[in-house]
Amino acid sequence: MMILEAVISLFLVVGALIALIGTIGLARLPDIYTRLHGPAKASTLGVGATLFGSFLYFTFFTEGVSMQEALITAFLFVTAPVSANMIAKAALHRRVKCSENTQNKPFD
Repeated sequence: MMILEAVISLFLVVGALIALIGTIGLARLPDIYTRLHGPAKASTLGVGATLFGSFLYFTFFTEGVSMQEALITAFLFVTAPVSANMIAKAALHRRVKCSENTQNKPFD
């Protein structure tokens, strides 16, 4: 059981660190196109790892499989990339300016 607790703790800590890095990326990156990567990756990987740790905990330390965490994780993995893509398409459609250091600018 101690190994399982260590694995659960590892997933929770890694998920929290990835979410923190994504939040810092959202605050520090210069334009919407680069800023979009931080939250998209953080929500998919960080929250996914945290939910997987929660899934393991409730599956092995309570009565049976926790379907709530499994369904939330599946929903998150489907919707987060789609919403990030739609935000990027909306920015392109509105011709939102890039920062000066962006390579391969979509329009000039």
